[in-house]
Amino acid sequence: MAPGRILVGTCNWADHELFYPPGLAPGDRLRHYARFFPIVEVDTTFYGIAKPAVAQRWVDITPRGFQFNVKAYRSLTLHEREDGKPRPATPEEERDFMDLLAPIRDAGRLRAVHYQFPPWFKATPTNMGYLSEIADRHPRDRVIVEFRHSSWGEPARFDAVTELLEEAAMTYCIVDQPQLGSGSMPPHLAVTSPDLAVLRMHGRNQRTWYKKGATSADRFDYLYEEEELLEWVPRVRDLADRAREVHVLFNNNRSNYAVVNGLQMAGLLDLGYPDPAEATQPAPPEQGELPLGGPRRSRARG
Repeated sequence: MAPGRILVGTCNWADHELFYPPGLAPGDRLRHYARFFPIVEVDTTFYGIAKPAVAQRWVDITPRGFQFNVKAYRSLTLHEREDGKPRPATPEEERDFMDLLAPIRDAGRLRAVHYQFPPWFKATPTNMGYLSEIADRHPRDRVIVEFRHSSWGEPARFDAVTELLEEAAMTYCIVDQPQLGSGSMPPHLAVTSPDLAVLRMHGRNQRTWYKKGATSADRFDYLYEEEELLEWVPRVRDLADRAREVHVLFNNNRSNYAVVNGLQMAGLLDLGYPDPAEATQPAPPEQGELPLGGPRRSRARG
């Protein structure tokens, strides 16, 4: 089998400071982003369910070949809680989320729906049962499943869950992240669907991974060094030998780190994306000169 195609992008298009030209309207950011990458993971759908007309605009303002992975709404991944217990999605929430997907799917632009489960979603028989129901909700979609509790990575349980994902043709999400405690998964290079393998790059900021009160930008405040990206180049090529398509998605969304690292990775993989230097706008005068990738914060190496 010929190697699968590799697509590199980021996990949203809204956050990237120093990437967008000064004065660019927020509504034009996706159009600008699509000049650099062929795919994006939509994360706003985790926080709220937009109307289908919004999704249709995403399709309309991006090139014909541009692709979307869409993050599942938070109640579908049991992030919502009532009386201290996870609350399942209501029929209305499930209906509205599926309606949102329709314009992207109908245009042939929906590559996958991404289910990222919370740290309290542990490897239990009940939760295994919940996983088995996801594919029934998405008979026309590819589904990605990402775990955030280390119990899923324990050898016996990992074999069971990857077998479940294989049977349902769902994609196991490989992660690069700090290896600290129960709230992290090891980077198992599992391919559970011949159609799609996915790698999400969360950064390796050990200092803020469990920091109380930290924002998403604090947690993912990490600019990969080139040698750290090089570690993944042979692994990504190996994934492409085992799947028809591979997505490498950067979630280190402080400053323009995800954009810069994504373009660096694309360069290391010889994908022909723009040069990373094109992803940095001049800093405002009061901030002075900034290096490629914006301000570099102190961070622990993972």
